[in-house]
Amino acid sequence: MSYADLLAGVPLFAGLADADRNALAAHLEEQPLKAGEQVFAKGDAGSSLYVVASGAVQIFLPASDSGPRVVLKDIRTGEYFGELSLFDDKPRSASAEAEVETVVLRLTREDFVLHLTSSREAALAILAEMSERLRETNSLLSQRAATNVVKEIEENLTWGQRLADKVAALNGSWTFILFVLGLTAFWCLANAIHDFVFDAYPYAFYNLALTILVSLQGPLIVMSQNRETMKDRARAETDFRVNLKNEIGLETFIRELAAFRAETEKRLGGIERKKAQHGDSL
Repeated sequence: MSYADLLAGVPLFAGLADADRNALAAHLEEQPLKAGEQVFAKGDAGSSLYVVASGAVQIFLPASDSGPRVVLKDIRTGEYFGELSLFDDKPRSASAEAEVETVVLRLTREDFVLHLTSSREAALAILAEMSERLRETNSLLSQRAATNVVKEIEENLTWGQRLADKVAALNGSWTFILFVLGLTAFWCLANAIHDFVFDAYPYAFYNLALTILVSLQGPLIVMSQNRETMKDRARAETDFRVNLKNEIGLETFIRELAAFRAETEKRLGGIERKKAQHGDSL
């Protein structure tokens, strides 16, 4: 696959004419990487776009004291990353590392800007693509990331699990305490009448029934507690995903908005200069 064909797979350059893509492909620089070698680190100054010619690159947030490394995306052959650095001088928002022996193609901001300034059609095509990506980002951020995991878990419970939850809820209520006290009083009074004695003191049958009840309560309560722990863990994972999406989404949105604004101001400035030059010529 030629370098121009690889650029055609990058949405940012999909709208360019073949001549423009070939011109940009001529500026691509091959950069071989060993497995585990870092392309750039979070916080580094960004000035290049990369296209994976072969191999794979992992985009991630580095591990910190508050948690392990967070993998954002795995970039395969023909895919790209770091494109926003072509428009601004902001630091990298994530790190990139080769997963296997990899070859990436590097396009610098200087070469990119040089071509845009010499091709009006290419500049308009890039602006159109950036506008579309901004709309897609707005659509993504408007979607719901949170789910009611507790409701999903409860809807998939078996009848045995539902019974365990009901037993655990009943055991932790005054209703159960008053029921046991009332049953005990009734049992003692009923067996105090000599004509109707069916479980004489010390109430061996009643003690056996209570022992069986207690032996069954323990496992059922533990089952319910384990399920509550599972719900808490699912809620925590959902909260983490929501927070991560919000953090990445807001950062991406701000960067893309800044890039779009900078490019728009640049193009408007160019149009104003051309108008002024055209007016002077008249």
